Amino acid sequence: MNQRPKLRSPPPSSAASSPSPPTSPNLNREKAKTIIKMPRKSYIKPTLVLASLLAIFALYTFLFYTPPDYSNNNSNLHNKFDTDYSNVNKVKIYMYDLPRRFTYGVIESYAAARGGKPVQNDVLLKYPGNQHSAEWYLFSDLNRPSENRTNSAVTRVIDPEDADLFYVPFFSSLSLVVNPIRPANANGPADRPTYNDEQMQEALMEWLEEQVYWKRNNGWDHVFICQDPNALYKIIDRVKNGVLLVSDFGRLAHNQASLVKDVILPYSHRINTYNGDIGVGNRKSLLFFMGNRYRKEGGKIRDLLFQVLEKEKDVIIKHGAQSRESRRAATQGMHTSKFCLHPAGDTPSACRLFDAIVSLCIPVIVSDYIELPFEDVINYKNIAVFVDTNTAVKPGYLVKSLRRVSTKRILELQKELKKVKRYFQYEDPNGTVKEIWRQVTSKLPLIKLMTNRDKRLVGRELAEPDCSCLCSNQSGVQAIL
Repeated sequence: MNQRPKLRSPPPSSAASSPSPPTSPNLNREKAKTIIKMPRKSYIKPTLVLASLLAIFALYTFLFYTPPDYSNNNSNLHNKFDTDYSNVNKVKIYMYDLPRRFTYGVIESYAAARGGKPVQNDVLLKYPGNQHSAEWYLFSDLNRPSENRTNSAVTRVIDPEDADLFYVPFFSSLSLVVNPIRPANANGPADRPTYNDEQMQEALMEWLEEQVYWKRNNGWDHVFICQDPNALYKIIDRVKNGVLLVSDFGRLAHNQASLVKDVILPYSHRINTYNGDIGVGNRKSLLFFMGNRYRKEGGKIRDLLFQVLEKEKDVIIKHGAQSRESRRAATQGMHTSKFCLHPAGDTPSACRLFDAIVSLCIPVIVSDYIELPFEDVINYKNIAVFVDTNTAVKPGYLVKSLRRVSTKRILELQKELKKVKRYFQYEDPNGTVKEIWRQVTSKLPLIKLMTNRDKRLVGRELAEPDCSCLCSNQSGVQAIL
């Protein structure tokens, strides 16, 4: 409790310090009587009241106040954003009932191109497991009964008039790889159907442009998934107003995508999740990498890393293509290593990063232009090590730096990895899909801003598209502010 404030005498007046004119003795005696008769002002009562109020406030603070926790860790962020959406107004999303050829038909074409037999019921169709399966998980989630989606940020509506957002469930990444990659001189079986991804994209756009809700807001309130770096490449300029669900901006221009309007998705991990506890006892290797040594563009860093790392002690670095055997070897390596190397591939990100996270193998990210999913709730500095490409390829630097990381620090990083790994598990009911929808709903205020702005702007000729305030994926945030 604060001490009682000291009472202070008023400062001497200027009249007291200056010479006074002479007065008569009788007048002075009369003044003295008058002064003596004036009641003296008491400070005791208000001081007691103030002291009582301060005492009550101090007691309340002591009993009921809990100081805020400003510690910088991911668990606090999780509590902040793990919102219970069951008792709030959810964002209403309408999923277009696309013609079958854009959804189940793509799966059917993929199977047929590999000799599969047609099935009589769409329920029997299986989406081929690959790193771009987010489009299947989102489609399946919106098809679930509403009572099974009580804690989602979005609710599916059947009447498009009720919708805040419109989801276009074209399997764009699968469509891109329907036709198997064959040598240029190989001839496929004549009885197998042909499939053309570019034609499918154009057909989707023709169908969409006939929809009244696409025209109504110039596509701003539409959501597209194009997780593969080349998905929707043919029509990307015609859908760029919408919210794009992408894995990175490696193949997208500055006026097509940005962190301001789009959502970064994690790839689906391809190796088994590590279900053990944190620790270094069974992690004998210092650093692990298994993947294609030779890549294009930013992925050229891989060959340089092979050259400086392949002879280092306690480092396992192998060249390997995608196969069932390679995945088994990668699972073993990631589950028994302290750190897992994540260099850029043909694009800045790859599924290997998310394999490492679910393995509790601390990612060492060597990719200068990478974008990461869910950075408003995950502080990646608490779960990963970042090294720029020029420094990483210096002989001896990377290994020496990792050896200096203490066991205590490794356990701290593993502990945070264990906390956040559910964000990278699509099959978890409280995992990736739930977080993607939360990210999508966060774009709604911007969508409303842009649709209202579009409606009041007077048509005018522009030398360049008027989207610099929104679309630049390098400086979009600064520009829009």
